[in-house]
Amino acid sequence: MASKVKAKVRKIIIAIDGPAGAGKSTVAKLLAKRMKFLYIDTGAMYRALTLKAIRKGINFAQGRQLTGLAKKTRIDLENKSDGAIRVLLDGEDVSLDIRKPNISRFVSDTAKVPGVRKEMLTRQRELGSKASCVLDGRDIGTVVFPYADKKFFLDADFKERVRRRHKELKETVQGVSWEDVEKDLRNRDTIDSSRKCAPLKQAKDAIYIDTTEMTIEGTVKVLLENILGSSVDN
Repeated sequence: MASKVKAKVRKIIIAIDGPAGAGKSTVAKLLAKRMKFLYIDTGAMYRALTLKAIRKGINFAQGRQLTGLAKKTRIDLENKSDGAIRVLLDGEDVSLDIRKPNISRFVSDTAKVPGVRKEMLTRQRELGSKASCVLDGRDIGTVVFPYADKKFFLDADFKERVRRRHKELKETVQGVSWEDVEKDLRNRDTIDSSRKCAPLKQAKDAIYIDTTEMTIEGTVKVLLENILGSSVDN
C-alpha cells in the first residue's frame, strides 16, 4: 500500500516598498485580500512602539531606551475580514491611536534606531514564515525579505502624496492642516531616505510603479498582473 505524502506548499512573499502616501498600505491590504494571503503592516509595528514610547515619556534621541522598550513590548497584528488589520499593543487595541498625527511625527525617529529595526526584523520574518503574505514598508524588498517572490516599489508625486495623507487624516483627526501634513511628510521622507540603517530605497529587482494618476483598484490590478503573469479583470 502506497504511503500518502502530503505535499508541502511553498509560501509566497510579496514585498511592497515606497514612501508615505504612495498607497502602499491600502494596496497591500486589497492585494492580500484578493490573493487570500496574510497581510503584514510593518509600519503599524513601528507606530505601536512609538505610541508606547510617547506614553512613557521616552526621549526619541535615546536609541538604547527605545531598543530596550522594543524588546519588552508585545505587538500583535490580526487580519480582519475587510482586509484591514487590528493592531494590539501589549494586548490593547491601538488600531486608531497609532494613526494620529503625533505618532506620524515621531515614527521615523523610532524606525531609524538600529536596535529597534533589528528587533522588528526578527518579528517580521517570523510572521512572514507562517503563511504566504503581502508586506509593505520601507525596506521589505531590500532587508526584511530580499528573496521575496515579487517586489514592488510604489511612488507618487509629492503633492499627491500630501493630498492622500491629508484626506486620510481628516477622516479620523479634527483640525489637521495641509501645511502640517506637508511638513510631516517632507520630514519623514528625509529621515527615511537618509538614515544609515535600512534606508528607504528601491530594490534592484523591484518593479517601480508611479501611482500618481492611478486609482487604488487600478494599482492592485497592475500588481496582480505582474504576479500572475496574465491580464486580470476588475
